[in-house]
Amino acid sequence: MPRWNAAGLLEPTSLTDAAALRLVVRPVCRCGHSMTFDPHGLWWHFHKRGWDDRLPQIKSRFWCICCLAQWRRKVRPIRIEAINAPSAAVLLPMPPDHEWKRQSRALR
Repeated sequence: MPRWNAAGLLEPTSLTDAAALRLVVRPVCRCGHSMTFDPHGLWWHFHKRGWDDRLPQIKSRFWCICCLAQWRRKVRPIRIEAINAPSAAVLLPMPPDHEWKRQSRALR
């Protein structure tokens, strides 16, 4: 379930919450590079694989492509942000309608 932050706004705690609130997910690397992901496709990607979709746990599934190209090693992001952005740079395949409707019913 999303939680209320100090400013009185809903703050997602998982990819499911981010998708329900329509917030774009952005991992940020220590080098400053970041990429935005569509929350629905990202949720489906994690759900199909049975991965934990809580925001603190998903950092282990990302790495910076700029650091990989420069240093030849995977560098994990320092933080994961859920932001209100008009569009995402990375669009993964969307979940089937019946799967997303089942998940959104479970959130109520």
